[in-house]
Amino acid sequence: MFACLHGTGNLTELAFDFSPTVEATAADTVTFDVAGLDRLFGLPQDVAAAIARRARECGVKANLALAGNPDAAICAARGFSGVSLIPHGDEGKFLATLPLALLAPTPQLLETLERWGIRRFHEMASLPPLGIAERLGPEGLRLRELARGEGDRKLRPLAGALHFEDEIELDYPVELLEPLAFLLARLINGLSTRLATRGLATDELRLRLKLETGGMHERTLRLPVPTLDTKAFLKLLQLDLEAHPPAAPIVHLWMGVNPVKPRAAQSGLFVPVAPEPVKLELTLARIQAFVGEGRVGTPELLDTHRPDAFRMKKGTDALLQPGLKNAPVPFMALRMFRPRRAARVAIASGKPSFVMAEGVRGKVLDLAGPWRTSGDWWTLDPWQRDEWDIALSDGALYRIYCEPAGWFVEGSYD
Repeated sequence: MFACLHGTGNLTELAFDFSPTVEATAADTVTFDVAGLDRLFGLPQDVAAAIARRARECGVKANLALAGNPDAAICAARGFSGVSLIPHGDEGKFLATLPLALLAPTPQLLETLERWGIRRFHEMASLPPLGIAERLGPEGLRLRELARGEGDRKLRPLAGALHFEDEIELDYPVELLEPLAFLLARLINGLSTRLATRGLATDELRLRLKLETGGMHERTLRLPVPTLDTKAFLKLLQLDLEAHPPAAPIVHLWMGVNPVKPRAAQSGLFVPVAPEPVKLELTLARIQAFVGEGRVGTPELLDTHRPDAFRMKKGTDALLQPGLKNAPVPFMALRMFRPRRAARVAIASGKPSFVMAEGVRGKVLDLAGPWRTSGDWWTLDPWQRDEWDIALSDGALYRIYCEPAGWFVEGSYD
């Protein structure tokens, strides 16, 4: 089954929304293969309705025809207005009344046929093939074949689109998230369909919103693995826009995706099942909406000797990695207090003898230290501290340290 669009607008982009095999037949005509779309939409009339609906959404004004071969679809789209469905085997009857000029014969051949009184498809189709071959040659036989709707050729496909982008120009500004989500869903579904027809997925969505005040609001959504989960895309964008709302009403939307190969993964029989990366990303985004940005992710150590220096790295890669099978079991772990607890420390002979802080109070029975560290002296934020490990009379082990700001309890040992 082949479809042809003849008209004005971005016909090529519209055709790529439904098929990876698209031929630029002429400046105002594109032909594309729609075989297999019946599994998605149903009968041929349902396929035609889906293409026509997408054309209205994109602002494309064109005639549409579906036929069993590309030449019959091209003739019908150029000769009939609206939507045409040509039954298989009846192409000649359907095209019979069309003028012969639609087949674009050479001027000399067209003049000859008009002198013979041959001006319509059915008149050309009724001529005997041997007589045409003797008098008009191969060009005449080709015209007779097209007039009978019996053309059978391969499409000359264009290379796949390098950029997957779409946009919507609004008649009225949008300032609420709910109508904006409806427009975002249109962009996401269209781009996902184009990716799916090429066997691709995406790991990045780029959104650019033009504001009524003339400014731009840009957001980029990066995913842990390539996917085509349109519901997850929409929810992630909604959560991101709730956390980073535009400063003014929106008058134009643009969206682009990064086309990549889908992720191929197979779980082992004896490997614990990990959560789906996209669903995990969506869960983390919902948590971040409650706790705040920068507080969800995996900890990453900074390249410094400053104690407890880390940052939260956004992403789920580390969460999806399997645990180390032969990791050593620590004999003792330090449970950090966040925030650190300010302390009052009594000193005897240059060593701590009594410590009092929130939830911590006792006489120092044993200690180790001090361990003096410092760093970043060449920056505007230098640091230095003396650390002690102490055993208090309350039976617990703590780490305390002293810096220019005073004494602090950093944590307790388990």
